[in-house]
Amino acid sequence: MKYLWISLVAVFLLLSGVIYYRYYFVFGEGVKSGVLNYAVKKGNIFKTYEGKLIQQGFGANPRTGSLTSYEFEFSIEDEEIFKQLEINNGKTFDLHYKEYHGVLPWRGNTTYVVDRIVNMK
Repeated sequence: MKYLWISLVAVFLLLSGVIYYRYYFVFGEGVKSGVLNYAVKKGNIFKTYEGKLIQQGFGANPRTGSLTSYEFEFSIEDEEIFKQLEINNGKTFDLHYKEYHGVLPWRGNTTYVVDRIVNMK
């Protein structure tokens, strides 16, 4: 009986650690800059805030010098941040984000979660 309880506690602790690492551990964080393409509230059961930045940069072929765009899709943590992005659609933003290993349906549709606006131009 004692070994059963020790085994159950060990499995519970291991499972808790895996869930924490997968869904709550911040894998990376940083700042992305670009023009805000959209900010929307969407979802079937959990309404979350989502957005997309269009980043400009040089493409894979440096000889042509062509300018290509990169998209950064993200979820938004706070309603106040969403409102500020929604009002200023089309402007250039520097957004601080956190990157997680997994997606939680009530946190958003992406592993990138914007938690603050660093700069707006």
